[in-house]
Amino acid sequence: MGAPGPFPGSAGRPDAPVPGREEVDRALARLDAEHEAIETSLLALQDHAGRRLLEGAELAGTTRDRWAAAERSVTALWSYFDTYTAAVAAVRALRARRRWPSPADLAELTELLYGGAVTVAGAAAAEGGPARLSERFSLAELVERMNGLYARSLDVIVAADAVWSALPARIDLLAAELQRTRSLAHSVGVRPGEHPAGDDLARITEELSRLRGQVVADPLAFWVSSSTGSSAPGGGRPDTERYDRAARALEDVRREIEAVLDVRQDAEQRLMRLRDILSRADRTLTEAREARGEVLAKIASTEVPAVSGPSTVLHEQLAAAVDYRRRAQWHRLSPLLDSLEERAEDELLRARESLTAVTAPLAVRAELRGRLDAYRAKVARHGLAEDPLLAERYDMARRMLWSAPCDLRVAEQAVLRYQRAAAEAWVPEQTDGRGES
Repeated sequence: MGAPGPFPGSAGRPDAPVPGREEVDRALARLDAEHEAIETSLLALQDHAGRRLLEGAELAGTTRDRWAAAERSVTALWSYFDTYTAAVAAVRALRARRRWPSPADLAELTELLYGGAVTVAGAAAAEGGPARLSERFSLAELVERMNGLYARSLDVIVAADAVWSALPARIDLLAAELQRTRSLAHSVGVRPGEHPAGDDLARITEELSRLRGQVVADPLAFWVSSSTGSSAPGGGRPDTERYDRAARALEDVRREIEAVLDVRQDAEQRLMRLRDILSRADRTLTEAREARGEVLAKIASTEVPAVSGPSTVLHEQLAAAVDYRRRAQWHRLSPLLDSLEERAEDELLRARESLTAVTAPLAVRAELRGRLDAYRAKVARHGLAEDPLLAERYDMARRMLWSAPCDLRVAEQAVLRYQRAAAEAWVPEQTDGRGES
């Protein structure tokens, strides 16, 4: 809706000359075009889908208050437009009296076109302001008043329509996705009160229901005005923060449900692997206990660490995991399997470390036996196998290493004495230049 531009000789410039016939005819042509544009805008406002939705909705909050003011503005607009139409008709009728208007006619036309000749009864009251009997406007002032009312009314209608066009449909789509996720969650035992994801789904359901009701009843509460300060009707955007937050929360729950579904698909394989790991850990601990008994029987003066039994807690949790799988309680099975897999690997490592610790003395004895035999073979290659000293020291070391219980410290000293004696025995051969064979 536009306002007519200033015209020479208009009200406010009483000493300006009265315009001629051509100028008046041009002003009338502009007035006709403007009247048609205003009428078109008002009819478009009347037929706007957002206005019809506002009229039929049960509104609340900000939207209820602003729409009540907008309705008064729309009513005032039509009242002003009727007055404006009558004023335009009066100007046309006066101009149509004569082909060549007299000076008096031109003066009267000038007053009608540019003077404060339009009287509107109860104008302020129609806009919700204080009651006044009447106000006088020029045509330009009346158009400016209509422009302001039109912009404010259209801003309410466009903003509400934009929110209703954007949010309820998106909320409904998200609610449908929520329903599918809830059905899937129910199938794997994820329910409110039993699993955190079930509680999250219940909260998201309540939030979406509450959000939709608020958006439908008070769309303007979800409208963010343009940060650029634009005065154009509807300058801004729908506020989707709460919707976006609910969508992100649903996506997080959906990923968790998918993780539970993955557990259902490979639960048996994971349980079998857990049984195997714990079985190997138990066998290793059994072997460690047997080795400890052997060490205590065959090795003297040795600190042998104790070996603990199998982890009853892990076996109980494995039995619980099997029960969860049998009863399809996937939401409980998922975290339990994750924990069990890590702890079972630790248990197997602990068992292997225990076996290594308790068999260390046997490994030392085996190493001493191997070293003794290696030096015995070396002595034989040098032709010293019948040397009485070497034979005596070899027999002494061998008796210590092959007797039970074996004192490793004494046996090691015996092996070292045999090594030194052997080294001293073949040194003369090396000094004669024959060297080792």
